Amino acid sequence: MAKIPEIVKKIPISENVQVSVSENGLVEVKSEKATLSRELKHHKIKIEVKGNNVEVKCELPRKKEKALVGTFAAHIRNMIKGVTKGFEYKMKTVYSHFPIKTRVDGNEFIIENFLGERFPRKAKILDGVEIEIKGEMISVRGPDKEKVGQTVANIERATKIKNRDIRVFQDGIYLISKGK
Repeated sequence: MAKIPEIVKKIPISENVQVSVSENGLVEVKSEKATLSRELKHHKIKIEVKGNNVEVKCELPRKKEKALVGTFAAHIRNMIKGVTKGFEYKMKTVYSHFPIKTRVDGNEFIIENFLGERFPRKAKILDGVEIEIKGEMISVRGPDKEKVGQTVANIERATKIKNRDIRVFQDGIYLISKGK
């Protein structure tokens, strides 16, 4: 009898991390530092916790299902890393014309005096993301990789320059490293 082709990805679970999978596809990863949950659902893909591993598998996969197995495994890997170490992106404030002042006000990142503008520019900070400002350096931290990355993108987008030569006006806030 021929063996049924299937694809299986195993993700190791770190110590002090609990992973649970419900029947409706909700994957929940917990540690002392944080808790993350995400709905990963597809009718042909099964996610199971077996011992110290999380298995993402699919029987008779087509091209899309193979891709989704890898995507689901990457999401779970990022969730495990997020609740243990977290994610930290570093940004730098660059200016040559007008000194830029930055501050955090609740869930908004406020950029003042950008290109000498009178009104401050604002960027949304997503839930669970912390921002620390030390002079020109800005650290954006959090357990959820997507929320940290989106917050960084919001800040970069808020300082996008329009209707000027970007070779001359290089002022802005830019991502310089993705750490941890």
